[in-house]
Parts: sequence; structure tokens; C-alpha cells
Amino acid sequence: MNIRLAEAKDIKQLIRMRWDFTIEHDETKKIEQTPIHDFEKECQSFLENALNSDQWFIWVAEENGKIVSHIYIELIQKVPRPGRITYPFAYMTNVYTIKEYRNKGIGSKLLTTINEWANENKYEFIIVWPSDDSINYYKKNGYIHCTEPMEYFPS
Repeated sequence: MNIRLAEAKDIKQLIRMRWDFTIEHDETKKIEQTPIHDFEKECQSFLENALNSDQWFIWVAEENGKIVSHIYIELIQKVPRPGRITYPFAYMTNVYTIKEYRNKGIGSKLLTTINEWANENKYEFIIVWPSDDSINYYKKNGYIHCTEPMEYFPS
């Protein structure tokens, strides 16, 4: 198992995994009835920009050239504060492992790599909004359940 940052050569696999991830959790079954073409175009553009930025880091676990798991990290810059060095925090999203590779420790190895990377880079913290099914996964990897943030939805 090779754990590394994603590269441009991975875009097609990452697009397909995002599609599959969404379909897997779409209880209405409406998304899989829509054409994938528009999504591919939008996602390709996002991934190209993300991979060429210093804001997004897409970590993958691959086996024999096939990406089997990924975690996306977006760095959020903080406003500097007097009296201390200000480091960004990391927002974790799009955490996904292909079904046949789940419960084999791959996601935990990927998360451990990210945790080490965050420590090395002195990021202040990592935040993730887990699904109910994934809470134990994060807990066993050192994450703590915090109170929910407040939200505002413009109308």
C-alpha cells in the first residue's frame, strides 16, 4: 500500500471515486440517473485547481496503481494574532474508501499519515464533520467529538 499526495495522473480515478461516493449515499437514487459528463467537467476543473494550489492537499492510498482510499484537506488561513505565530488549521472532507477495501486498516493508515503531516507542519488542528457511521473511525484515530458549530443559511 502506497500512501502519497495525489497528482494530475490521478484525476480520472478521483472523479470516479467522488461520483461513486455520492451515489453510495444517495437514498433517492436520482443522482445516478443524471449524466456524469457535466459533473466530470466541473470536478476535473476543481481537481486541477486544487492540485496546483497550496490550499488543497489530496491524500491517497493506492495499491498497484489503483486508488483505494482518499482524504481531502483544505488549509484555512487564520487572521494573525499579536504575540504568537499564527498557523492555519485543516478542514478534512471527502473521506472515502472503496467498499472492498474497507475495514482493513487502510483508512486508519491514511489518517495516521495526515495526522503526522499536520503535526510536522504545525497546523493548529484538523476539523471534520463525521457521518454517524464514521464517528468511531475518527475516535480510534485520536479525534475527539466536539460541540457542533453554528450555521447560517442565506435564503
